[in-house]
Amino acid sequence: MVTHVPAESHGDERGALLSFVEAQRGGLRRSVLGLTEEQAASRPSASELSLSGLLKHSAECELNWLRMAQQRPNERQRTQETWGDSFRLVGDETIGEILAFWDDVAAQTAGFVAGLESLDQTFPLPDAPWFPKDGKVSMRWMLLHLVEEFARHAGHADIVRESLDGKTAFELVAQAGAAG
Repeated sequence: MVTHVPAESHGDERGALLSFVEAQRGGLRRSVLGLTEEQAASRPSASELSLSGLLKHSAECELNWLRMAQQRPNERQRTQETWGDSFRLVGDETIGEILAFWDDVAAQTAGFVAGLESLDQTFPLPDAPWFPKDGKVSMRWMLLHLVEEFARHAGHADIVRESLDGKTAFELVAQAGAAG
C-alpha cells in the first residue's frame, strides 16, 4: 500500500520509526471503515482471519512488545488456551473499544520510545522455541518488528476487505481522507 510517511517532520530516527509504525497501524485501522461489527467479524476467505480479529491481535501484539521492552507484566498476556481469543472479538467487545484500546497502547509506545536514552538499549526475549536462548533485542529492533508485524497483517486485512466488498486499500485511503 503506497502512503507517504513524512519521517523528516519528526527530525530523528525515533520519529521516523514511529511514523512507519503508525503508517502500518493506519492500514489496519482503515480496513474496517464503513463496515458493521458483523461484517468486520466475518471470515470471507479460506483464512480464519477477520478484520476485527486482526485489529485486536495487532493491538495486543503491540502491548505485548511494549511490556517486554518495559520489562513489566502484560496485563493482557495470553495463554495457550486463550490465544485464539486474540484473533476475535469476544463477549461484548466492539471495534470502537478495540480501536480506543489500541490508541492508548500507541500513545504508551510513543511516550516510552520518546523517553528512552537510546534505541540501542536492549531487553530480554522470552523463552520460546522461535527465539534464541537468552536472546536480547534493541528498542530499534522492536520498532522495526512492529512495522513488520503490522505490515504483514495489513496485507491480510487488504485481502479480507477486498473479499468482503471489493474495496481496495487505495479506496480506503481515499475514503479516510474524505472522512478526516
